[in-house]
Amino acid sequence: MPEPQSTRRAVIVEDNEDIRGLLVQIIAGQGFETVEAATGIEGLDLVRAGGADLITLDLNLPDMDGIEVCRRVREFSDAYLLMITARADELHRLEGLETGADDYISKPFSPRELAARITALFRRPRTQPSAVVPGEDEQRRAAEVQRSLLPSEPLLIDGYEIGGNCRPARSVGGDFFDWYPTPDGLQLTLADAMGKGMGAALIAATVRAVLRSSAGQADLDAAFRAAGRELERDLEQSGSFVTVFHARLDARRGRLDYVDAGHGLGLYLGDGKVSRLPSGGPPVGALPGSTWRSNSVELAPGEAVLIASDGLLDAFDSVPEAIAAVREAAAQEATAQGACDAVLRLAGPDAAADDVTAVMVRRADGGSAPA
Repeated sequence: MPEPQSTRRAVIVEDNEDIRGLLVQIIAGQGFETVEAATGIEGLDLVRAGGADLITLDLNLPDMDGIEVCRRVREFSDAYLLMITARADELHRLEGLETGADDYISKPFSPRELAARITALFRRPRTQPSAVVPGEDEQRRAAEVQRSLLPSEPLLIDGYEIGGNCRPARSVGGDFFDWYPTPDGLQLTLADAMGKGMGAALIAATVRAVLRSSAGQADLDAAFRAAGRELERDLEQSGSFVTVFHARLDARRGRLDYVDAGHGLGLYLGDGKVSRLPSGGPPVGALPGSTWRSNSVELAPGEAVLIASDGLLDAFDSVPEAIAAVREAAAQEATAQGACDAVLRLAGPDAAADDVTAVMVRRADGGSAPA
């Protein structure tokens, strides 16, 4: 007999809260660790981030069709996929199975039938053994390491609020953001390494480590210049480059000093207006021997700086259109974190083409950050 398996992970993608709760109860009862998503994008993020052995997928989701979710899942996951939907006609059954689903069950369903179908799925060998998916375990471990490099909790600075969100196109990607407190306020970085996947993630981790090591230098220009020189050697060997927005906040003065190395999507938001922050030089590694200059922006109460990665632009026809959408989305949110989450939603379901990241520093009205 085969040896007992370790706990299997199930991702449940269903927009109806009652049905989702029932699925969790049934599937957890079969020994699975369960995580839930109410939209297709959330479901894809959960599978990319932590992997899955089983995915249950509703076809009628609020943000994108379940068939499209299935197609995208099959680009990076070999999990068993069970479609659960009210669409019972033969056309939709065939479409789902041809896209990559392993089985199909119609609503309303019997809990016993659902449990039996899941048991039957795991009695079948995959048409391709997992061993043919190169580096799958390494990819999952790399994704866990990359998530650990992102800030694990909000940064609390009196009079300010900071938010951030990152959604890689694959389980690992080239975008990252980083922040930590300094005696004067904070140091913040958003960077985008060329490419996606494992190679870009390794470069991103190197960039983070080098920029963190420069925090002790008082002069931002000198600190970034030294970090750039160190990174250029590694980037030249890999044939890559990195766009970087690297900033320091003096909280008492309300001043954000920054270097924009080819990033170009740092935005100043104030009085209902938005303007792009000027760049200070090319991407790091693009032109060896380059120099960068710092700039600064003063934040009055209620004003903010928002930095986004270029994955956002894929959802728009032009940069001005994307910036206008960011301004409108951010204005409707009461918190910096809410604004960053809204920016990622702007990228829409096609964001799987590139990593999408957003970070905001907002000076609170009245001089104190909201709880």
